[in-house]
Amino acid sequence: MQSALHITTKVLPGDKIEIEVPAGSIGEDIEVIIILPDKPQSPNRRVLETLAAAHKLGSFRTAEEIDRDLQTERDAWDS
Repeated sequence: MQSALHITTKVLPGDKIEIEVPAGSIGEDIEVIIILPDKPQSPNRRVLETLAAAHKLGSFRTAEEIDRDLQTERDAWDS
């Protein structure tokens, strides 16, 4: 019968980890799976890359359209 043990640990200096397994495991083969956390995207994206990505999302609204939409939203608050 196969069992699993979920352990969270910190990476130690020298890029090493240390884990403790249940007693009675000496000499047994075990399988260790390491799941690294997702790293956030670098905030250093160039401005032009950001603008290009935004442009691909769809058409841009004019200032007048935005003002009209904001006014409509504000009017809804007063209702």
